[in-house]
Amino acid sequence: MSFAIDSAITASGNCFKGQIAPGWDIQGNANGGYLMALGARAMAAASRPHPVTVTAHFLSPGKVGEVTVEPHIIKTGKGFTTVRASMSGPQRQILELLGSFSELESVDGAVLVDAQPPELPAPEDCPRVVPDERGFPPPMMGRVDMRLHPEDANFARGRPSGRPLVRGWIRLLDDEPMDAFSLMLIADAFPPTVFNANLPVNWVPTLEMTTQIRGIPEPGWLRCKFSTRFISGGVLEEDGEVWDASGRIVALSRQLALMPRG
Repeated sequence: MSFAIDSAITASGNCFKGQIAPGWDIQGNANGGYLMALGARAMAAASRPHPVTVTAHFLSPGKVGEVTVEPHIIKTGKGFTTVRASMSGPQRQILELLGSFSELESVDGAVLVDAQPPELPAPEDCPRVVPDERGFPPPMMGRVDMRLHPEDANFARGRPSGRPLVRGWIRLLDDEPMDAFSLMLIADAFPPTVFNANLPVNWVPTLEMTTQIRGIPEPGWLRCKFSTRFISGGVLEEDGEVWDASGRIVALSRQLALMPRG
């Protein structure tokens, strides 16, 4: 099944229904970026077609099964619509979301980019992340084609680089086209940066995540870079950059996560 199908939503009265599909999970809990994409599709359907920025607070794990998304328009302006939404499963609320939506094709203005895409070996020279029967890497990483920078991949062999940094290539399987919602998945798809910081390799639960969409990507591989500077107070931040095949920045992200348990 494709990401578009597995993150589809349908209108149902004043809310939207969707399904958390199997295979997008980490230890049985749906990936946060996948959940955000599912919620953002409902928010876009209620407002404008493209997410520009979406912030999610994670309240409980998302499990396979039906979810309900209830969007509420807060303000509609000339260029942007602000939307709040709640995502709930059969037993409890999963996410609380707040976002701004627009038509990305019509956004124009000055361009200043004080950064470059991460330097990476060719995709064929970067090890592909392939889940195994032990559940590590987690199943959802098999739903994308992900290639890690060789310097950042050795944590899986017990040899972390010592820097909380993860870089790599990524694309959807079978050349499925990327859209604004798939960028929300990509922004949370890579292994946590702390796996390279000589810390326990374990689940890193996200408390809050913001993803900004700067453009619809060109077809082809995406280059990604994720880094952490501050690990303190039992939490860490992870900053992400997603660049498309033309060398254009198409998404930025920041998430606050709990330290992995030993």
